[in-house]
Amino acid sequence: MSADSDRTSRAIAHFVVPGGIIAFCALAYWLSTQFERVPPILKRGIQPSDFPQLVIGLIVFLAIVLMVTDRSDPPSPLSGTVWKTMALLIGFMLVAEIDIFIGLALFAGTLTLLWGERRPIMIVLVAVIVPALVFLLFDGVFEIRFPRGLLTNLWYG
Repeated sequence: MSADSDRTSRAIAHFVVPGGIIAFCALAYWLSTQFERVPPILKRGIQPSDFPQLVIGLIVFLAIVLMVTDRSDPPSPLSGTVWKTMALLIGFMLVAEIDIFIGLALFAGTLTLLWGERRPIMIVLVAVIVPALVFLLFDGVFEIRFPRGLLTNLWYG
């Protein structure tokens, strides 16, 4: 491979990842515009679309910063751990259809194990504490109700 073609492939790779992130964010932003608006008289916090749109804006900003400032070489091919983590994400999405917190607990515990933690008490703590904190933050602080599932039906009644 010549030096010019190597430089060209690096330049393309430099823009592919941030460009893909921005394209995904554009799709996610469009999807967030499909949420129903809450009438002002019933609004107790932010509109359902506001929080995701703020997060999407932050991700796009960081992707642009990455595009402008990153001058590193392209990374090596993905390891087996990365592929297993992506498979876990797919598993999380499937289990989350039953209950988002069961899915989050299984994902957090399995991910901790996959990334090398071997102490059973730490794995269980991560699998229990992370979903509990997520639930308390969004339900208690942001006043955002989660979709109904096995555990959320118990909480919401």
